[in-house]
Amino acid sequence: MEKKPVLERRNLGNTGLNLSCIGFGASPLGNVFGVVSPEDALAAVRRAIALGINFFDTSPYYGATLSETVLGNCLHDLGVPRDEVIVSTKCGRYADGFDFSAERVTRSIDESLCRLRLDYVDILHCHDIEFGSLDQIVNETIPALQKIKAEGKARFIGITGLPLEVFTYVLDRVPMGSVDVILSYCHYGINDSTLLDLIPYLKSIGVGIISASPLAMGLLTENGPPDWHPASPELKSACSAAAVHCKEKGKNVSKIALQYSLMNKDISAVLVGMTCAGQVEDNVGSALVLSNVGIDEEILQEVEAILEPVKNQTWPSGIQRN
Repeated sequence: MEKKPVLERRNLGNTGLNLSCIGFGASPLGNVFGVVSPEDALAAVRRAIALGINFFDTSPYYGATLSETVLGNCLHDLGVPRDEVIVSTKCGRYADGFDFSAERVTRSIDESLCRLRLDYVDILHCHDIEFGSLDQIVNETIPALQKIKAEGKARFIGITGLPLEVFTYVLDRVPMGSVDVILSYCHYGINDSTLLDLIPYLKSIGVGIISASPLAMGLLTENGPPDWHPASPELKSACSAAAVHCKEKGKNVSKIALQYSLMNKDISAVLVGMTCAGQVEDNVGSALVLSNVGIDEEILQEVEAILEPVKNQTWPSGIQRN
């Protein structure tokens, strides 16, 4: 009997966690990109687990706590053994704004655990730290998160943000081991690979790396980005041209973009938002093709050539994104 392909798993820094190379981004379960029915959400999570995804990421900010609630209900209803899934959530960013105080993040984890119907999360991230005082993050928030870790409510601590410099600012100022993982978004894809510059530093201090938004928040899709996307007209135009080129060649720019992001094995997991079982199957299928066949080098080179004039072009960091 032919052996069924297995979704690759990768070590996360010094945590000992083995994450599926594709992580289930649960923000869409909070209806932030359109309504997702409870049935579709359950089917998506069920299919993800069946196909080997073991990493699920959410936040109280997504859908004003709805994402956490829906994900928690799905995992509970499916009866998933706790030690077979890795669940991360966040603190500090909420529907009513930012609050990185020790009091708020300490209360936040209890609220999240209640919604998730869990006794602990595997990773608790401080969410989008560039919107707060980085010195508060260093001197107040991270110590509070360490207490949460000591209490067993979170196994590991992370920080997330868009500007890459926020990571080095914080990591240079906290005791080594205080932060176990970083979650970066929109900085490791075909159009922007600036996260590469930070990887040697992160590896040298044992901090695990998770990357999100391999499609650059919709830039690298056939439908294009949402109206609020802060990219320049030049970057949007180049990504649109790349999508059209791929379609003319019978390819899909999103599949190529996801595979490109998965190729760097220093990145433990690539988070992708998913709303239904079909999307789960498409994303896992792309990963399995990459593992078993490899990326289409010809189309990749053609896409890279189209995007070269706008490579690593940044946009404002103050994104009030979903």
